[in-house]
Formats: sequence, C-alpha cells, structure tokens
Amino acid sequence: MSAIHPSAIIEDGARIGEGCEIGPFCIVGPEVVLGDRVQLKSHVVLTGDTEIGDDTVIFSFAVIGEIPQDLKFKGEKCRTVIGKRNRIREHVTVNAGTEGGGAVTRIGDDGLFMAGCHIAHDAQVGDRVIVVNSAAVAGHCVLEDDVIIGGLSGIHQWVRIGRGAIIGAVTMVTNDVIPYGLVQASRGELDGLNLVGLKRRGVNRADITALRAAFQMLAQGEGTFAERAKRLGEESDSQYVQEIVAFITAESDRHFLTPGG
Repeated sequence: MSAIHPSAIIEDGARIGEGCEIGPFCIVGPEVVLGDRVQLKSHVVLTGDTEIGDDTVIFSFAVIGEIPQDLKFKGEKCRTVIGKRNRIREHVTVNAGTEGGGAVTRIGDDGLFMAGCHIAHDAQVGDRVIVVNSAAVAGHCVLEDDVIIGGLSGIHQWVRIGRGAIIGAVTMVTNDVIPYGLVQASRGELDGLNLVGLKRRGVNRADITALRAAFQMLAQGEGTFAERAKRLGEESDSQYVQEIVAFITAESDRHFLTPGG
C-alpha cells in the first residue's frame, strides 16, 4: 500500500505502484506511471506520458516530463522514461521527447542527478550516470553507461559521450567524446583517459595498458583521426579499444574531440 500525503494531487488515470511514498504538495499527472517503492519528497511535479522505475527517489521541486524547450514542438505525443533506483535531486528538470528526435527522453538505472541539472528533450542517458549540480545536457544527446558530467558543465545538442567518460567541471562540450575519455578546460579538451574510473570498475591492467597505447595513437599517430581509429581496430584485440573504435566509426551528427582540442 502506498502512502500519499493529503495535500498531494494525484490526477485520475495515474498509476501508482506498491509501497510508494508521495509527499506534500506533489502533483502526479493522469498519464504518469510510478513503479514500486518510488518516493516523491515534496513539491515534485510529474506530468505528461511519464514512467518512473522502481525505487527511484525524487526530491523537492523537481519537474519531470514537462514539454520540451524546443520551438519546433507542436504538442505531439511524446514520452519520458526513467529507470530504476535513480536519485533525482532538488530542482532537476527532465523534458519529454519530440517527434523529430524519436519521441522519448530516456534515462537508465542507478543514476544520480544532482540539484539543478537539466536533461533536455530526446536525450538518451544510460545506466549509472552522474550529472553534477547545475550541469545541462541538451537535446538529442547520448550519454552512455558510467558517464560523469561535472558541475556547471554544458553538453551541446546531438553530442555523444562514450561509456565511462568523465567531463570536468565548468566545461563546454561541443563534440563527441570517446569512451573512457577525460575532458576538461572551459572549451572541452580531450586530455587523457578516465583512469580512476577504469580502476574503480576493476578493468585489468592489460586492458588499461592497451587503452593508454590506443590514446597515444589517436593523439600522435599518422593520418586523420578516422584513419588512426581504423588502424586501432586492426591492431588491437582489447574489447575496450574495440569499443572506442566502434564509437568513432558509428554515424554521428558531431565531430570528435581529439587529444589537445
């Protein structure tokens, strides 16, 4: 049985899972679906066609599922889907998708979205992602699993950030970031690998060595960036290096951040 504060507004049609806790002055719209044991602290607004996964906790003044901040949006039917065990802190905003972007904004499981951050329309966010205070992820971005976005950073629309990459605080990222990349400086420079994150996840030394060699080839090898990536794919059997190669060779609307710029 769920506990719902008498001041909360649960509109007809909303579906509330078992064991949910809905605090004072929350608003849950008619198309919202809450999984089991979801907690809404207070003054949370959930609207639109929005699904919240089990054991997610949403803190005060967060607004989830509101229409996108996109002038092309004409009221089309779009969704917001958030996975399990996420922590969504105060004043976070997550906007619904648009018809032109796939019609769904999606967040995976086990993420942490710190106070004041923004996830825009049609963003696709993986598992175990951390977005730090007041960072903004623009429309159509892809954040793969285990990405960390530093505080006050901005991710330009359509940018892809590969698995395990880390973006330093107060950084503007306008181009794709390779998996396991480390990006910092005000205009976003690819400055190395997220070695701390790799070690924390238990990646073995041989793969870390292979990744470091791959980064050096991408930074200093002969030919274009794409040509260097192709050679990497031919020369390395590390699954982590192959993941970088696949990321670089995939179709994208943005260029890549390359080492040193």
